Amino acid sequence: MNFIDELTWRGMIQDIMPGTKELLEKELTSAYVGIDPTADSLHIGHLVSVMMLRHLQKAGHRPIVLVGGATGMIGDPSGKSNERNLIDEPTLRHNQNAIKNQLSTLIDFDSDAENAAILVNNFDWMSKWTFLDFIRDIGKLITVNYMMAKDSVKKRFSGEVDGMSFTEFTYQLLQGYDFLHLLENHSCKLQMGGSDQWGNITTGTEIIRRKTGKEAFGLTCPLIRKADGTKFGKTETGNIWLDARYTTPYRFYQFWLSVSDEDAASYIKIFTFLDQKTIAELIARHEQEPHLRELQKTLANQITTDIHGEKELEKAIAASKILFGGNPVEAIEQVDEMTMLDVFSGIPHFEIELKELNEGITFSTLTTEKAAVFASKGELRRLVQGGGISLSGNKIADSEATINGDALIKGKYLLVQKGKKNYFLITAK
Repeated sequence: MNFIDELTWRGMIQDIMPGTKELLEKELTSAYVGIDPTADSLHIGHLVSVMMLRHLQKAGHRPIVLVGGATGMIGDPSGKSNERNLIDEPTLRHNQNAIKNQLSTLIDFDSDAENAAILVNNFDWMSKWTFLDFIRDIGKLITVNYMMAKDSVKKRFSGEVDGMSFTEFTYQLLQGYDFLHLLENHSCKLQMGGSDQWGNITTGTEIIRRKTGKEAFGLTCPLIRKADGTKFGKTETGNIWLDARYTTPYRFYQFWLSVSDEDAASYIKIFTFLDQKTIAELIARHEQEPHLRELQKTLANQITTDIHGEKELEKAIAASKILFGGNPVEAIEQVDEMTMLDVFSGIPHFEIELKELNEGITFSTLTTEKAAVFASKGELRRLVQGGGISLSGNKIADSEATINGDALIKGKYLLVQKGKKNYFLITAK
């Protein structure tokens, strides 16, 4: 496949330096993307850059992932209103290893192919520089006027905050030197990233030109926004992480399943490997029958399988059925406890003593006195008579029926269902 043509129809190119396409068509090219190791997991905001590397490798070129250990200790001012917290070296190394483990499921690092990916950490070479050596050998290559003209710098000085520190001001020099180092040590001629990185990328190509006389190239993708203009990947609970410890596969799946029609049509091009014809047919079918949400379901299925695997996708689909159809208890039994609690995170949650439950308690006492599921016993009786109440999947025919530990799900939980869509979770401790 042609790498640039592939990214173009997918809407993944914002800026591209002249000659980039010709370079990629002429020879096997090494290209890098930088990732700040500020956490021990990637989040979906990183996925655009990762997908660029995957397409690059699929096209026969070599991806380089640069973990910004040195630059991560400083903080990139691009798109930021203030400085970020610094990280220490032990945390850096831990995060680097975790990130590589995640990336290894998406990019080939381990084969003997000529274009197998490599991962590098700029701390390994930047830590060897002295301050005097760096400003003498690298700092002299770029003028202050050139650095001040960058949008990432101008925006900080024209904003409400008090400019930026010298530490952050030097960031573009450090990133520019990274590009030079990778060119000299790994024959890397192309740097890629989000469009907010364009200034840093072009600084790198200028440092390379002035230091070596060689030509280097840059390519950026658009910053992904939701159709309503809000930030992609952010929810009320924060980032959507790739690590299941921070975002369960169920919640990950639900994020993609709930995107708007307009966003789904864009995201399916960016975050899947489905071909152009397949995607065009999907979009056409979706426009005919949008209520079926085929586009969102395909997107969620593809990307959840990609990140978490088919088994976790099956669990996520099963978890979705807990609230949205079928027998909720049967669906609960198919998922782990963490996923179940994630599904029920937004519903009323109560606690009861396990000992008290094992001794036997009437349903009315349980749901009006021990847990405020119903406002009164009168309301409960009316709903029971109407056949609209169940406990752990079983209809309640008598509001004074005795409930004991036999009704527990997973030996710990009681699920009260009122009508079709109202759920209440009671934990026995």
